[in-house]
Amino acid sequence: MEKVENEEASWTICPECHGSGKKSRKLSKKIRLLYQIALDQFEKTKDEGTAPVRPKAHLYSCLNCSGSGLLPSAAPPIADTENYPHIAIIGGGIGGIALAVACLHRGIPFTIFERDNNFDARSQGYGLTLQQASKAIEGLGIFSLKEGVTSTRHIVHTTEGKVIGEWGIRKWVQPDTKTTSKRSNIHIARQSLRLALLEQLGGHDMVQWGHQLIDFKECKDEGIDLTFQVNGDIKSFKADMVVGADGIRSSVRKSLIGEDSTPLRYLGCIVILGICPLSALEGLTSSLLDSATVFQTANGNERIYMMPYTSDSVMWQLSFPMPEKEAKELSAQGPDALKEEACRRTQWHDPIPQILAATQAAQISGYPVYDRELLKVELLEKGGQVTLIGDAAHPMSPFKGQGANQALLDALTLARGISKGCRPLSQWRKAGLRENVLNEFESEMLERSAVKVKDSAEAAQFLHSEIVLHESDAPRGRCLKNKDT
Repeated sequence: MEKVENEEASWTICPECHGSGKKSRKLSKKIRLLYQIALDQFEKTKDEGTAPVRPKAHLYSCLNCSGSGLLPSAAPPIADTENYPHIAIIGGGIGGIALAVACLHRGIPFTIFERDNNFDARSQGYGLTLQQASKAIEGLGIFSLKEGVTSTRHIVHTTEGKVIGEWGIRKWVQPDTKTTSKRSNIHIARQSLRLALLEQLGGHDMVQWGHQLIDFKECKDEGIDLTFQVNGDIKSFKADMVVGADGIRSSVRKSLIGEDSTPLRYLGCIVILGICPLSALEGLTSSLLDSATVFQTANGNERIYMMPYTSDSVMWQLSFPMPEKEAKELSAQGPDALKEEACRRTQWHDPIPQILAATQAAQISGYPVYDRELLKVELLEKGGQVTLIGDAAHPMSPFKGQGANQALLDALTLARGISKGCRPLSQWRKAGLRENVLNEFESEMLERSAVKVKDSAEAAQFLHSEIVLHESDAPRGRCLKNKDT
């Protein structure tokens, strides 16, 4: 399929793969026969022993849609209110808007609610790195990110500037060799990705801004009643399914499973973030500021990570251990205090001191780092027609860059699950959305994200220890995994 510019087309799901982006090869006659023989034998022994596992067909990328699951269309599908459930999405961040986009492509009716009054109400100016989700965004109709910056080199230094690790495509190939996005990471401002998703959705008017969720409860007949506070008034809304995409302090999660079962877990460190335009570094030249290099510097306690933010700016992330009470107090003091602390701790090799000094206080923020204990499927199963995605389901530290990636994958997987589980002959109203959609989705989501949560928590420890100074041309922490194998 020829790639179409994002703004030039609406999208609908590919009829050949039903929007999944993959098709399954038929099982060979031999494999089907062997399974049937094993099943017959198991039944003859009156179900003694272990039942044979039904073989699964191998999946391959759908050629009709180039694996995206989408095809261009003159207009988005009309919402199918007769066959599909109406989804109430709580939260207009990346995960929530991505879910709305994926529902739009499939004709699944939805309403997205956001407590902020508008797109720019809160500072959400940090950058993120698309890894596994680089392919997922194609499944959301985004085939090019105008504001995205691709990195092809990653360097680790000591505070004196000694290189103790380097990897990336540019270490292994000639500089003039053309690289592919499959072998590199895409860095983009969070708000830029959010805006690209909003454009897919049809613009800002598709979000119900200024809606603070107060409560929700299942109706006696069917569906869920939601209550919002809007400009001081109380408004009600009814939906068939509720999806909490409202972040690490999710109101939906709190109502669904409470705060006591999986409270916020402090990971022992604080993060200070800043964004600096390259134009502010007049007279400073460094190969590290070529808009294609990620670098980090550490001393076993403090660690700074710098990446391209846009083609003409960088984002830095300084982190270090600190008691929770002190981290909260420092964060509450505001950007000037955070900048002073960051500069004091990073009188290291060039261009780090210059970048921090040139960063405007208005572009600096900081916060203590938290996650939560992994959710058990059983906790969500009690939620009826309510589920969670993104940080609401599996918050994690920022040190593996996986939060946005997992939220995008959650959104696409859930929309595909609704499309599959609620087809016209599915009788989902009788069987229930939990049975037809949510149980399978939640099992996959929690299994996929669990390792990311665990690795991100471990990174909060080893990135601020002597391990980070291990000399190796590989991501930090790789040596720990090698010891375990």
